[in-house]
Amino acid sequence: MSDDLVLYEQQGAVAIITLNRPKSLNPLNLPMLEALDAVVVRAEADKSVRVLVFTGAGDKAFVAGGDIPDLDTRRGLEHYLDFGERIHAVFRRIETLDKPTIAAINGWALGGGTELLLSTDIRVAVESAKLGVPEINLGLFPGAGGSQRLMRQIPLCKAKEMMFLGDRITATEAERLGLINRVVPDGALMEEVMKMANAMAKKSPLILKFLKRSMVNGDEMPLGAALKYEHAMIGLVFDTDDAHEGCGAFTEKRPADFKGK
Repeated sequence: MSDDLVLYEQQGAVAIITLNRPKSLNPLNLPMLEALDAVVVRAEADKSVRVLVFTGAGDKAFVAGGDIPDLDTRRGLEHYLDFGERIHAVFRRIETLDKPTIAAINGWALGGGTELLLSTDIRVAVESAKLGVPEINLGLFPGAGGSQRLMRQIPLCKAKEMMFLGDRITATEAERLGLINRVVPDGALMEEVMKMANAMAKKSPLILKFLKRSMVNGDEMPLGAALKYEHAMIGLVFDTDDAHEGCGAFTEKRPADFKGK
């Protein structure tokens, strides 16, 4: 196993980003966040990359949370200006990325692990995975976006239950809540994830960009403003070659060949 904190591999149009501290269950610390930010920026700038997949090294954890001994050394202002600022910036970059993102949850996703997957577009987990935001048990609360994103993605009462009790939930329960998209058998995770990623990679990257921007930005607007934003974005779409390639391919009964133009 490489000593790199974050591994980067490209398979076709899919970038696979692996959090790589398996002996300690891939906890997040400042060096790992800096490495994660660097590879996300790399994938964002690479036009040959159309989809990003995030996973954890080993077979026990996606990300088991923050690095607790490291967090215990911190005081408020230092945390706000250092670790806190960095983790918020990285997760927001992932959330607003113009390319689709998939979390391949290969084991425990606790604390910062759940907060990371909340920033991704699609989430697939193995049956043995456990998810949760247990920070309350440490005298903390989810401060990497979890207290805000979780309640926007699942029913408010369930978000409060998860955060107030700090209990773990199974992958099956997470799927039922709508926190993840699919549960797959242990051992079948990357096969399923790559199938999804490769299917997305065949779509127009330009249309995916406009669609994701419409959804991310529209989610933060009142409905009336969001509809006007959508109206403008779909107008831009009809100026793309890909839109006419897709319509032409449908008419001619052939596969579309999207170029991102």
